[in-house]
Parts: sequence; C-alpha cells; structure tokens
Amino acid sequence: MKSRAECVQFLKTKPYKYAHMLGFTKLTKLHNKWIKDFIRDDGIDTTKQAHRNSYKTTSVSVALALIIILRPNKRTLFMRKTDDDVKEIIQQVKNILLHPVTQYFVMCIYGVTITLNVNNSTEISTNLTTDIKGTSQLTGMGIKSSLTGKHYDYIFTDDIVNIEDRLSRAEREHTKQIYDELQNIKIPGGKITNTGTPWHPDDAFTKMPEPERYDCYSTGIMTEEEIAKKKKDLPASLFAANYELRHIASEDVIFSDPVLNGDPVKVQQARYSHIDAAYGGEDSTAFTICRKAEGKYYVYGKKWKKHVDDCLDIIRAEKARFNTRCILCETNADKGYLRKELEDQGERNVITYWEDMNKYLKIVTYLKGVWDRIVFVEGTDQEYIDEILEFNENAEHDDAPDSLASCIRQLWDEKDENDNVSYFGRF
Repeated sequence: MKSRAECVQFLKTKPYKYAHMLGFTKLTKLHNKWIKDFIRDDGIDTTKQAHRNSYKTTSVSVALALIIILRPNKRTLFMRKTDDDVKEIIQQVKNILLHPVTQYFVMCIYGVTITLNVNNSTEISTNLTTDIKGTSQLTGMGIKSSLTGKHYDYIFTDDIVNIEDRLSRAEREHTKQIYDELQNIKIPGGKITNTGTPWHPDDAFTKMPEPERYDCYSTGIMTEEEIAKKKKDLPASLFAANYELRHIASEDVIFSDPVLNGDPVKVQQARYSHIDAAYGGEDSTAFTICRKAEGKYYVYGKKWKKHVDDCLDIIRAEKARFNTRCILCETNADKGYLRKELEDQGERNVITYWEDMNKYLKIVTYLKGVWDRIVFVEGTDQEYIDEILEFNENAEHDDAPDSLASCIRQLWDEKDENDNVSYFGRF
C-alpha cells in the first residue's frame, strides 16, 4: 500500500492516470491539465470552452470526486441547464467514489472505507468531512433552482449555455442573471469554473472570464474524418459554434438542391408515417410517409393549411394507398386526442410519443444529417418541399421539416427495408 503522501501527490498531479484506472481511458494529458485546474484551490475564476465530444464533462466529474476526497470540508455546487442533466453527473460522481480504485486511495489517505452519508439524486456527502455546518459536500442544481441562502467554495457551471440560449433572448438573459447570482453565493476566496461551448455572441459567456479555447483542430480528439462528417452534417453556424468555438451568421439556407421525382413505388409498405397536426391559427397539418431503402430515405409529403380533423380522411386514404403500417404523432399539444380520433376511425397501429427535443436541433440533426440521401417521390406537395427549403433558424413555419425529421429519427438506427417485402408481420 502506498503512503498517504504518495497517494495525495498522485491524485493531485496525475488525475488523468487515476481516471484511466476508473475506466475513463480516453482522457489525455490535456485533460490532466484541465482536472488539475479544476481542483486547484486558488480563488481564481476560469472559463474553458471546448468542442463537443471533448470529454470536458467527464473531466469535471473526476474533478468533483477529487475535491470530495482531497478537500472534504469544502462545499461544491455543480450547475447545468436542467435538473435531469445534473442527476446524470451526480450519479457518475457517486460511481467514481464507490469504485474499488477510489476505495483504495481513500484507505491509504484516511485509513477508512469511504461511505456516502448523503446519497440522493442531487446531493452527495461522505464520511470524510468533519464540517459541522450540515451542507452536503456536493450539490447539483439546474439553473431554475433557488440559490437563496446558499454559499459554496467551489462552483462549477457546465453547459449552462445551450441551444435554448441560441434561439431565445429571454433564455440568454435568464442565464446571465443566474450567473450574476452565482457570484453572490461564492464565498470569499472561492472560485467559479465554467465549461461549455458558445452558442450566441451575446450569451452568458460574455459575463465569464476570457475563456481558454480548445477547438476540434487542436485537441487531437477527433479524427479528420470525424471533423469532416460533422462539418457536412451540421449547418455552418452550428459547426462553427460547437466545434470551432466561433460565431458566424446563421445561414439563410440550410436545405437546398433536393432530389425530386422519385418513384412512388419506393414508399409502398413503409414502416412509418407521421402527422404534424395543426389545431388552428397559422400552422398547417403536415403528413409524411418515409421509407428507408437502398441507402436512401424515400419521402412522400403532403401539407394542408387546415385543422387536423379536416385532414384525417385523406390522411387515412393516403396511408392505405401506400400500405403504410404505422402512424406516429406526438402528444405534447393534444394529450392523446389525435390518437383517440384515429383509433376511433379504425386505425390500429398508432404510435405516440412525448417530444422533449428542441425542434430546431431535431431538424438540423436528423433531417440535415441525411439530406443528401433523401428522395422526394412524385406526388409530394410542392408546398411541403418549399417549407423545408425555406426553413432556417427563424422560420415562422416548420410543420413539414418537423414531420419529416420526426420520421427520420424513428428510422435512424433501423436497417433498410427490402423491396417487395411485406412488413405487416413485424408489429
């Protein structure tokens, strides 16, 4: 067994080696520097911007565990955008603390087996602390949580700026207000560490210290092929922000040069169709049939500026004409109304889902990601195609691209359908 001093020195100077022992084998000497910066008790606020998939959050989770071990009487706040995002990292920190490797180091340093005295989805405290204040060693919060009366030595913000800040000025201002409040709850001599990626020229990073920037070209984490694929799949503004860490103007055009006039036979017996329902106002009802075959996505799309109730007869007729097996529809707006209507009219295979993904992100992820493999078949409404081609970050109407993106997401990990094969027995 190593001596106490040797173990402390190892954890402080070679935390990435400790992370390797835990199973985080992709962390490098770069992450070693990050973790050492994170755990340093120097009272200096810092900001690190790193590209997506750079293991910055993994590095933060290792640092949170090390603070609990090496500075057990310090109090740490970990903040992300939502409570659910926080819970995932709190659980990861627990797993690190209870890992046999951590148990070994704690035994060497303190002569005890580490146990969790406070153990829930947002808080951790261990038997290592001798602080009598009763505050947990680590507390996790989403940005909508109350900070009143709280005080911390270490404060970590991780991805508190996200796609919502890109799309909403109100969200940007709220995030800034929360960051200002964090300065008030930091104890004298404490520090705030910010990690994330930029989304907008006026987001909360403007309030933070000048960031260290680690773009996708400098870390060595992504291969040239991986970078090229991301660049191809994402709009230029999103790629620039998330992988090059810079802001450029949003594109007026995301989708262009569609492949048209495909054979309608190609959507026969498709597994899925999708309804994006309108319930009044300026929105339209969009209907999509999408079949994945021959490495392509064959699409038949219709669009009506009508309430969904006025479209159900023709939707059911189109579904029957192409022998489509299932209808997908979300339940966010109607609480299951559309599904009930369809089932009352004899539809047996209606699949509902609760949509929790940002619409713009869904469209640029799934629809943009396969745009060069989409073929619109004859009979698709020109208005349906035009709405997709006119879609951008500030588009007023997005019914058609939303419907098609939802269909593609359903097919994303599914194999191609063979020609002339009935799938009626698959469900």
